[in-house]
Amino acid sequence: MPPHLSADRPAAQPPRPGTVDALISQTRRLRGEVDAVRREAPEDGSDPEGRWQRALCDLALHQLSDLDEHLAQLRAGPPPVAAEPADAPDLAASSPGDSLLSRVGSAEWNLLRDEASWSGELYQILGRDPSAPALGLDELPSLVHDEDRALLTGMVTDCLIDGKPIDGEFRIRRPGGEVRTVHMMGEPVLDAHGSTAQMWAVLRDVSELRRHRRAVHETRDSLRRHRDHTQTEHRLAVELQEAVLPPWRGSLRLPRQGPGTLDLAARYLPSSSTPPIGGDWYDALELPGGDTLLSVGDLTGRGVSVASGMATLLGALRGMAMAGTEPGRLLGWLNQLLDASVQPALGSAVCCRYRPVTRTLSWAQAGHPAPLLFRDGTGRMPAAPDGVLLGATSGASYGQAEETLREGDLLLLHTDGLVPRHSGTDAVRRLLDLAPRFHEARTAQECVRTVMEEFGECEREDDACVLIARVMS
Repeated sequence: MPPHLSADRPAAQPPRPGTVDALISQTRRLRGEVDAVRREAPEDGSDPEGRWQRALCDLALHQLSDLDEHLAQLRAGPPPVAAEPADAPDLAASSPGDSLLSRVGSAEWNLLRDEASWSGELYQILGRDPSAPALGLDELPSLVHDEDRALLTGMVTDCLIDGKPIDGEFRIRRPGGEVRTVHMMGEPVLDAHGSTAQMWAVLRDVSELRRHRRAVHETRDSLRRHRDHTQTEHRLAVELQEAVLPPWRGSLRLPRQGPGTLDLAARYLPSSSTPPIGGDWYDALELPGGDTLLSVGDLTGRGVSVASGMATLLGALRGMAMAGTEPGRLLGWLNQLLDASVQPALGSAVCCRYRPVTRTLSWAQAGHPAPLLFRDGTGRMPAAPDGVLLGATSGASYGQAEETLREGDLLLLHTDGLVPRHSGTDAVRRLLDLAPRFHEARTAQECVRTVMEEFGECEREDDACVLIARVMS
């Protein structure tokens, strides 16, 4: 109960009912809006940010419910003081939606008469029989959790001796063994000589409130760890990708090629919607004897494990090509490599071997878009040889096709994320429509720049690569 008022100080008048009704309406309207936000958060627990949002909304709803009940009490006026029957239901152990009276109680200790007075609600909070006498200040610690007794004793001592107000929390153990958290606020009442004559306190069961706050803190920490993990994974994937993909980004002419050399340029385009690096790659490698290996591909999935798998696949491809393996047979070996991997994966690829002496191109594909051939201002897609996705089936065989190239011809190799699926037009047709602009370009790098002008700013759902090779004189 509050401290005693002096005779010349009138008690504050209760607020007008209309004002309280307006506050209740605002509180309930806000509670409905918060509940709507809560329902939008995913319930499966898979998203740390969603769990954090739901936990915050749960905490806000709990506090708004308390405020609503406080205001309802204020509108109704003070309840009649009556002793609780011995068989009164244990409201303190009920759900968070029960009456606020089950969670707030008051007490007064008269030190001069060694008397204690508790409200019926405090009996319910502490799980005590309402017919039993109220405990004195020296007996109160017997209800407190062992680890918190010193805390309560210190607060009471500071209040009685130094006149400090009490404001703290401690755990109590109810007769059935249930542990609850109680928030206690109190002040001393001094006599004419300045000595403590009484102490009053208001105690509130805040167990549910603290549980919600713990949920908020735990989900916030989980969200932070998830973000840190995602950032670390992305950094590692980027570093691995940069270590594996060719270091050149502009035009490149392989040093030991003679007539029919290739002018090369490439670009990697990251996804605009999924930050972690995917398994797309491009590659150009000069082989013994002056031939050139050209390849692009895509390993399904995202993240460090996929980037690592891409690095393994690309390393195997380079090694077999250096040993003279033809594109069709090479893809067959890559398929076996993926099929035997501990972590099953699927991949697509196109692999080309260009012989500058004869200007012939041998190529094979594994479930991948075929290279596009541009000549004299027009473009076409050569008929693709047979080839299923890498890792789709054991013992798959891959066909091989050949094209004879001419001076000025241009090859465009790409992964299927280059042209966004939502663009509403055929991806191959949009690329072939660039033929007149490619014909006017002087270098492979200018052709890549043309592709970037057309597709670089698109919202794409997946990573993409483009590799352009132009036959020089």
